[in-house]
Amino acid sequence: MRYIRLYLYFLRFSFSKALEFRVDFYFRVIMDCFFYAVQFLFFNIIYLHTPLLAGWTMEEMRIFIATYIFIDALHMTVFANNCWWLPIYINRGDLDYYLTKPVSSLFFLSLREFAANSFINLLIASGLLGYILMDYPAELSPIKLCIYFFMVLLGTFLYYLVHLIFLLAVFWTQSPRGFGDVYFSISHTMERPDKLFKGIFRILFVYVLPFSLMASYPARYLLEKNSTHLLWTVIIVTITFFLIVLGIWRRGLRNYSSASS
Repeated sequence: MRYIRLYLYFLRFSFSKALEFRVDFYFRVIMDCFFYAVQFLFFNIIYLHTPLLAGWTMEEMRIFIATYIFIDALHMTVFANNCWWLPIYINRGDLDYYLTKPVSSLFFLSLREFAANSFINLLIASGLLGYILMDYPAELSPIKLCIYFFMVLLGTFLYYLVHLIFLLAVFWTQSPRGFGDVYFSISHTMERPDKLFKGIFRILFVYVLPFSLMASYPARYLLEKNSTHLLWTVIIVTITFFLIVLGIWRRGLRNYSSASS
């Protein structure tokens, strides 16, 4: 309950701060709406030349597109601002302030900034996803829908965990952003169905840098039969990366040079 109350304080502070910067608030909404339109237009153009892509029809592909748009919007709203500031806190020695708090420092640093100016975009992405699911021509099982949404949340959490792994390199490199730029370059693979990748690239983008798993596996679970193994794969990979992040964080703190040292 203490962590829930603390997060509610984070939300209240974030919304009051966002309303002080109205231009940034509206610009983010417009920018992300343009991004959403480009994603659907890109695949619509491809389907003008082929009836199937990665074994999916256009209706099935729209579910996949809406899935990764939702994951991106949720990440931008809940985690992205915190990930942006983390390397700065480490390099400046400002991490000391968070390490002295009587709560988990990783929790505090990961959730302190709620991007209220991205919250409208999350509502838009949620509306898009809901509309596309309701407009799907075949019946979708309610049980599979519930598990699908659970997998989407796991995919978002996994997206954040992989982002952290790239950023936490700053403990050792003292670079301004860790390997954040590399992360953003590779993360675009989430916007492509996992079945497009073959051989070593499939292993790389499903298990090592699991961007292809984050949105593709929830969509495949919802659309395919006999897909329970996809659920367990997402669960196992997410737990594995969570443990990896905890290990890197603890080793990084031992290597951290505080402002007072």
